[in-house]
Amino acid sequence: MLSRLSRPRALALCALPVLALLGTAALAPLPFTVAQPGVTADVLGKDRGKPVITITGAETRPTDGQLRMTTIVATGPTADIRIGNVLDGWFRTDRAVMPRDSVYPTGGSEQEIEKHNLNDMKQSQNVAVDAALNQLKREPGSMRVTVDLGDIGGPSAGLFLSLGIIDKLDGDGRGGDLTGGRTIAGTGTISADGKVGAVGGVSMKTQAAHRDGATVFLVPKAECREAEAERPDGLRLIPVTTLSGAVDALKALEQGGKVPSC
Repeated sequence: MLSRLSRPRALALCALPVLALLGTAALAPLPFTVAQPGVTADVLGKDRGKPVITITGAETRPTDGQLRMTTIVATGPTADIRIGNVLDGWFRTDRAVMPRDSVYPTGGSEQEIEKHNLNDMKQSQNVAVDAALNQLKREPGSMRVTVDLGDIGGPSAGLFLSLGIIDKLDGDGRGGDLTGGRTIAGTGTISADGKVGAVGGVSMKTQAAHRDGATVFLVPKAECREAEAERPDGLRLIPVTTLSGAVDALKALEQGGKVPSC
């Protein structure tokens, strides 16, 4: 014969499995990475005492203003991320919780991932040079362009490396600076034909940009919503899809023309 449980006792018994699951989740590592704003670097200037962009074989112009590429700092691929870390990251504007696979899609050890990211950066630098020279309609063999960003890895500086090369060679095309003397920051991959690609951690990069004095942030158009979510006050977002569009937007910003917005 079955006896009927009182409502409080029944609820308590039902809660036990849930509590057990929560307890297990609190102790188990989760497949997430916690990111925060990283360093920024002015591609028109120096990084760790060395020029980021060096051009030989062609006349360059002095530049004013800054073009700051942005980064994030993320926990490593083998870091134990637990539910407390995740909850803390969700409730803080200076942290972002991201699926580990989105940050480390190649897998492997930290050394292998670092090597992969540095290779990505090297390839991105070469493509950025091609994109900039294509934009300016200059022959690739007419000059030598070298880029040095130290141990910063990944392809997300591509757009800003191209913009830096254009500013050093041509400025705004009318004798002025592409930056208009401003501190411009942003992110985005670049292809040789000038297409801008999406990257990760945009909401953290906007905060790094604002921290380091930027007033304008160029963002891949597909990531406008993410950038807007944690946008610091006083930071203007400009969506871009191509290198030529980014150049046009910066010129319009300086000349008082129509500038796209998120």
